[in-house]
Amino acid sequence: MDKRANKIEIKKAVEEMYSVSVTDVNTMVYGGKLKTRYTKGGIINGRTNSFKKAIVTLAEGDKIDFFSNI
Repeated sequence: MDKRANKIEIKKAVEEMYSVSVTDVNTMVYGGKLKTRYTKGGIINGRTNSFKKAIVTLAEGDKIDFFSNI
């Protein structure tokens, strides 16, 4: 998911992709962590990517089956 997407865009995308009705969307943004690697050439410092996570509540009776196409 794009980190710039808002709750309305997330709701529309989930409803369109899975043909369910979404009642609530909660979002949270995680900042990237600092990571350090020790190599022959010295210490490499870096950062992992930050990302947005969305928790979507579906209407009563709706469900998304991720394993149906396996």
